[in-house]
Amino acid sequence: MNAVKTFHHILLNTLIANVTTSFLWFALTFWVYLETRDVALAGVLNALYMGLIAVGSIFFGSIVDHNFKKHVMMFAAVATLGCYLLSAVVWVLFVDPASIGFDDAALWAFALLVLLGSVVEHMRNIALSTIVTLLVPEGERDRANGLVGTVHGASFLVTSVIAGSAIGWLGMEITLWIALALSVAGLLHLIPIKIPEQEILSAAEAEARAATVAASTPREAGAPVEADPEGVSISRGIDLRGSLKIIRGVPGLLALILFTCFNNLIGGVYTALMDPYGLELFSPQVWGLVLGISSLGFILGGMLVAKFGLGKNPVRTLLLANVLVALLGMFFGIREWWWLYAGGICLFMLLMPAAEAAEQTILQRVVPFRQQGRVFGLAMAVELAANPLSAVIVAVLAQAYIIPWMNTPAGQETFGWLLGAGTTRGMALMYFISGLIMLVVVLLALVSRPYRQLSRYYATHQQDLGGSAQ
Repeated sequence: MNAVKTFHHILLNTLIANVTTSFLWFALTFWVYLETRDVALAGVLNALYMGLIAVGSIFFGSIVDHNFKKHVMMFAAVATLGCYLLSAVVWVLFVDPASIGFDDAALWAFALLVLLGSVVEHMRNIALSTIVTLLVPEGERDRANGLVGTVHGASFLVTSVIAGSAIGWLGMEITLWIALALSVAGLLHLIPIKIPEQEILSAAEAEARAATVAASTPREAGAPVEADPEGVSISRGIDLRGSLKIIRGVPGLLALILFTCFNNLIGGVYTALMDPYGLELFSPQVWGLVLGISSLGFILGGMLVAKFGLGKNPVRTLLLANVLVALLGMFFGIREWWWLYAGGICLFMLLMPAAEAAEQTILQRVVPFRQQGRVFGLAMAVELAANPLSAVIVAVLAQAYIIPWMNTPAGQETFGWLLGAGTTRGMALMYFISGLIMLVVVLLALVSRPYRQLSRYYATHQQDLGGSAQ
């Protein structure tokens, strides 16, 4: 099997895994909100999800760099299946669907096991980013990342439709059994896939090998011993210092990661309010269908990137995509019209593959392959760390203050001219403010020095491992 076919099989397996974990997690958050109508509880669950991904990403990246990528994917698949099996035991023995609430210990045990199973799957996503570098020639990576976006969009489409439909028509228990069956199917599909990979050595082994080679090879006096032999990946532990050194060594890269971190801080508004807002406008079945149909935009966006690429400067593409995302965030909830909200989500999905593929393509070129897992993991951790905090704060503020205030005459008099009338105007106000803040920050980034520095660095460097894998 050549490298391209291997990459396509990995994409298919990623689709199965993403559908499985996202399906069960979406279903759980839908079910919890519909049973309790508690925005704060739903927001806390989503914040825990994002928080665990942020914390775990640092360790996930180290695991990816220190092990063969196939072994990492197998471990993630087995761990997810194990967590889901334990959650099924908790469901059968302890959960009473008729009496769940914020203080229900059985609900938290069930939710946390589902959460852990879903979070560990993200180890595969870090591995996939490095596999693109390993298998795909450099000139085709932006298009390959577009295919990755298409897979994510397809998984979101399937997940959204079946999660809402499953909760609306089948209930949480049958949904759990479906997720278990999909987990088994994904594991069985992964087993025969082979990934051509470099040898992995510990730092001590690499230095010993280099010393042996140096002892048997004549060299000029005073010439340094090469401790990083070619054709291998060097494992040096979590190595946060080394990862930070790599990031700081690329002009503008730290600014890019901090910019994405800030965007995720603002994105906490959407993490907390997206589902509650949608479930106020639609039934769970229809909301799941709306998310599924709108995710066609994600698939289309990924296909467009796969066909046309990202242009000569992915940094500029990333920022321009964020300008449009900010404008959508301001206006897709400005009236309580279902078609405006659904259309805004669809356009948002259309833009996201370009933004995500741009960041992946930048990192795959400017970060050395042997450290990409740790840098991808650290970048993901930094970028996502702000989202859970803001999601919790936003969920609590919305439930306790903003939503009630916007339903009063004072709230309507102050912002009714802008947001109209309706029961969701408090959430719409938070959407508008967060989109406006994001727009200002992105416009400033477009005229900044780090933007110009990173653009120049990307244009003058290359890293083509995939060309030799063909």
